[in-house]
Amino acid sequence: GGGAYARKDKATVEEDDNKDEGFLFGAAEDATSAWAEGAAGNMANTVAKAGGVQFAAGSLKPKIPGTLRCLVAEAVREFHMIGEGDKVLVGLSGGKDSLTMLHVLLELRRRSPVKFEIGAATVDPQTPEYDPSPLVPYMQQLGVEYHFLSKPIIEMAKTSMDPKRPSLCSFCSRMKRGLLYSCMREHGYTCLALGQHLDDVVESFVMSAWHNGALRTMKANYWVQQDDVRVIRPLVLVRESICTSFARQAQLPIISDNCPACFAAPKERHRIKMMLSEQEVEFPKLFPSLLKTLRPLLSIAHANKENDFFRDS
Repeated sequence: GGGAYARKDKATVEEDDNKDEGFLFGAAEDATSAWAEGAAGNMANTVAKAGGVQFAAGSLKPKIPGTLRCLVAEAVREFHMIGEGDKVLVGLSGGKDSLTMLHVLLELRRRSPVKFEIGAATVDPQTPEYDPSPLVPYMQQLGVEYHFLSKPIIEMAKTSMDPKRPSLCSFCSRMKRGLLYSCMREHGYTCLALGQHLDDVVESFVMSAWHNGALRTMKANYWVQQDDVRVIRPLVLVRESICTSFARQAQLPIISDNCPACFAAPKERHRIKMMLSEQEVEFPKLFPSLLKTLRPLLSIAHANKENDFFRDS
């Protein structure tokens, strides 16, 4: 995409030589705009109607906490995620994290001297446990360009899944990502914003080290293998608890995802999450310390795992 930070040679972490160019949201004034303050104030209990669906008025123009806004702005700036003229597609599942990310990016776009566009897309795998359809009128109310991508992924898995790698979660993830990439290329988006936060990053690192013997985690800003679009993760410096608190206070219309393939039994990621939570009680600076450890891995700017950092056997 266009812009100083969207070029491939700028996708890695490097020193920001010109602080006046790029994202300076963290240094923006603390005073909030009149519309944001009004929406987040006494209007929390009122509702707005769209397409027969009611939304809390505060969920349409929520006041973004300064800590949350500045952490996302820092990540965007440090990892050069968005540049002038970029067109960002938000991968919107309807969960607390993706909805939080969407609202923060909308606020940063309003404040930023860098001009960029924002759209959103949801993949509906056509399962009875997951109904993202209320997002359609919600996006209309927000005025966000929206793409609703529906495909019978679970049914397709019965005939198309690799028998040597019979993982429904993995198959579904690849199919969803493929649909999002196709949407990007069709509509001219330059980067896909995904809602994984710092807790996700740390959990992935631990799982990779323990089970695969590899120093690897989710990347903050990287080019896909075709080298035509990028994936960014603006929440990589944000703790999950911050997203949870914001989503609750803003009364965001959370869409529950109860896929039986993912949640029928306790999974390894949940076990790692509980383990890290216990360790954080003993070591309160656990996540800041691990973040320092992971910054070089976060900054890897390509999807080719062969060049990631492995432990010698």
